[in-house]
Amino acid sequence: MKNKIETVKTLLDALPYINKFRDDIIVIKYGGSAQTSNELKAKFAQDISLLKIVGMKPVVVHGGGKSITNLLNDLKIETEFIDGQRVTTKEVMRIAEMVLSGEVNKEIVSLLNSQGVKALGISGKDADFIKAVPKDIKKFGYTGVIEEIDPTIIYNILDDGFIPVIAPIASGVSMGHPGFNINADLAASRVAVALNARKVLFLTDTPGVLDKQKSLINTLTINKTQELKKDGTIVGGMVPKVDACIEALRGGVKKAHIIDGRLEHSLLLEILTSSGIGTCIEL
Repeated sequence: MKNKIETVKTLLDALPYINKFRDDIIVIKYGGSAQTSNELKAKFAQDISLLKIVGMKPVVVHGGGKSITNLLNDLKIETEFIDGQRVTTKEVMRIAEMVLSGEVNKEIVSLLNSQGVKALGISGKDADFIKAVPKDIKKFGYTGVIEEIDPTIIYNILDDGFIPVIAPIASGVSMGHPGFNINADLAASRVAVALNARKVLFLTDTPGVLDKQKSLINTLTINKTQELKKDGTIVGGMVPKVDACIEALRGGVKKAHIIDGRLEHSLLLEILTSSGIGTCIEL
């Protein structure tokens, strides 16, 4: 009986947040260990399905860099990184689209469907909803920078009761163009802005933004985040994530969160509890 009472208390604690975010669009960038561990995949699907069932509108944007690299290695196709970003040759672009729009996207859709919610997978090429231009065609090849997002198709998917699952592949500028490989963090940020989302959350392989003593920083403003970048506290792979957060906030998203995707039910712990678990960045 005591355990049952504790379960009820937990549900009641979550109730204010369920009411607060009901009908709101919440964009989740899904990647890192949460996307490669079978156990964490199942927990992620449970979290998304619960958010949907209690009335929120989750939108998933996923990466898949490890899967791309693994297939390139299997096919003995060389791949190169500059400043931490993949150089996308035409051959690599074919593999990236195959992995992201095919293997990874459909696996996530299947996981969500298995939880009793309806999910639908698309890429930025569908309905031409993400358009991009080259980041630097000579240096990065078919790695793109988002130029425009038309969110109409995502709104239609949400209105029909589905969870959109988005692969970060963008349309090219001409007929026959293979398209562009887009950084998933930046894609999630721009999608959140285009949808006027309430929140955007980035699942990572760290607890969040850490200070120089490696302790978690629970809350940040844009100005403080910029200071931590300048003094070398925020470095490496965390830089594009905080940049994506800042872009989302400046575009009208109310809060951006960087959370530990290695922790079971990290999404629910962040969204439905008062303490949260990661770093929240806001204006």
